[in-house]
Amino acid sequence: MACHIGIVGCSAEGAALCYRTICVEGAQLLGAHAHPEVSMHTPSLADYMKHIYRGDWRGVGELMLSSANKLANIGADFLICPDNTIHQALRYVEPLSPLPWLHIAEVVAAEAVDRGLRRLGLTGTRWLVESEIYPEKLAAHGLECVRPSAAERDEINRVIMEDLVYGVFRPEAAACFQRVIGRMRDAGCDAVVLGCTEIPLIMNDSNSPLPTLDSTRLLARAALRRAVQGAAAPA
Repeated sequence: MACHIGIVGCSAEGAALCYRTICVEGAQLLGAHAHPEVSMHTPSLADYMKHIYRGDWRGVGELMLSSANKLANIGADFLICPDNTIHQALRYVEPLSPLPWLHIAEVVAAEAVDRGLRRLGLTGTRWLVESEIYPEKLAAHGLECVRPSAAERDEINRVIMEDLVYGVFRPEAAACFQRVIGRMRDAGCDAVVLGCTEIPLIMNDSNSPLPTLDSTRLLARAALRRAVQGAAAPA
């Protein structure tokens, strides 16, 4: 039997996309209608945001750890978090965590290497793109990272926090990302990281000026592989 995946959720739309991907694509590895056991715990996004607005990453970590403990108590074998921004708090969580984690930026970096990419544009919330979450992981794999400009960060952040997390998908939102990604293409990027787990709901390879690295689905697929391989590993 495949391992039990625990999802530490933050914003609903990204967590839901990750969950659906695991359940739908599980059949490719396990057979018709099959997927690993999956459990998710999600505090109120407002609880996370009050810490994020203050830059209180230890407080964010406490919420993540609370979810981790609850998931461990109901039998999860390992954890994922389909939210790029709050990975900033993972350094506070992992030393106290009852279970191991897959890191979303590490999964994306590995995919970029597999695809022979070299220079990646980064999109996501203001807190994500101003952090070292992706630059550090990408640099460890010999990859360059191009961040949005200050004005682009503000515009992208507004789209994510005012529209996407509420499940509101406007044509203007896609146009915003297309402008930013187009500039990254002109700056020599060969792909773009969709570094907010809601962005793949409006952007993909068909409407992006650059090939996309879909952090949400890449994390879900890595969790699927981990669940299946973990079940097959000798005790």
